[in-house]
Amino acid sequence: MYNNNSSSTPSSSSSSEAGDIKSSLFSPGEPLRQPRTSPPVSDGSAESRSPIPSGHNSSSGADALVKNSKLSAAAPEFVPGCYASFQDDVYSDESEGYYPEASLADFVQDFVSHLNSSPGSFESEIDYITDTLNSWVTTEEILQELVELIYVQSTSIPNFAYTGARLCNHLHHHIRLSPASGNFRQLLLKRCQTEYEHRDQAVRGDPDTQKRFHSYVLFLGELYLNLEIKSGKDTPGRANVLLGALKDLLNTLFSHPEDPNLMCAVKLLKLSGSILEDTWKEKGQSDMDEIIKKIEEVLLDAKCSRDVRQMLLKLVELRSSNWGRVHTAAVTSDATPDNDPNYFMNEPTFYTADGTPFTAADPEYSDKYQEILDREDYFPDAYEENGNDSFVDEDEMDPEIEEAFERFCMESDARGKK
Repeated sequence: MYNNNSSSTPSSSSSSEAGDIKSSLFSPGEPLRQPRTSPPVSDGSAESRSPIPSGHNSSSGADALVKNSKLSAAAPEFVPGCYASFQDDVYSDESEGYYPEASLADFVQDFVSHLNSSPGSFESEIDYITDTLNSWVTTEEILQELVELIYVQSTSIPNFAYTGARLCNHLHHHIRLSPASGNFRQLLLKRCQTEYEHRDQAVRGDPDTQKRFHSYVLFLGELYLNLEIKSGKDTPGRANVLLGALKDLLNTLFSHPEDPNLMCAVKLLKLSGSILEDTWKEKGQSDMDEIIKKIEEVLLDAKCSRDVRQMLLKLVELRSSNWGRVHTAAVTSDATPDNDPNYFMNEPTFYTADGTPFTAADPEYSDKYQEILDREDYFPDAYEENGNDSFVDEDEMDPEIEEAFERFCMESDARGKK
């Protein structure tokens, strides 16, 4: 354990022995115990372990490394072979931000989705939508793109035809750009005409083509009901060009009496049949009679399913009842019991003591109604004149109840004595 080179003379002082022991304990030549994870220490000198030859200072070693180095400050940037370079096309400079600016299609998609999920927000959101679209639509090409986007959304999203027609009517009145090719309404009707001209091919197409065609037909019906055309008159009218188109579309559907086509025709007539018939009658036309005749022919000859046949029968019945409407003898604001037989139509029905029904239209209504109030005691005198509850003796019992209670108590005492 001690250094063998130390002096063996017994006259050495204790201090020298302590120094020798200290030097042997911390000798860099050989540690006390080899680490388990380190390689064995060689017996070579410190010079053999030093990366710089002995006799050279640090500056001369650094000079030698620089002289023998092949590195260059002008060398190109090093890129590992497995690294794929990526260039962000979106980010151009620090002032534009990372994400691209939203397009017109994105904006239309967003507000159409919002209106479809929350149709009740139409009135509160439509002004903001219109102002934003007016800032977008600055050229004829953008206006045509807007028309196409709204047409596609209105005919492809289920149950959006009504809201889409309302949207088209509002934009028709509030989109400011009106180029020579036509304003918003004119471009929209041209787009609808393009689909109208392919009706014969679409009605015989594959299921997907028929589905798109049926969506177009129902959207055109909503558009006829909601699109307001301003004329010289005070009240706006409807687009007469759509009136003839809807008649031709109905004839096309009934000329190919397949279940999907017949169901689409029934939906269209339930939606707009009353308005169509009123308009045709004003023009002295009997087009609705011709359509009903076609339905009767389909019921006799066509091989439609039982459910569709029932739908057609219900439609004929609905038309025979004037589309479920009740004739009024006067305008609602001017209606009185004298000039409108349906004035009391929504009044409740009451019954006398012998079961005779009567309503507010009955001449003796007041007397009969007062009789019911007296008989049923609808308004008992439960309150005094000052508004406080009248005194009621809650402990007082009915004589029959009191007699039964006393009998019960007597029977209970008799059983207890037994």
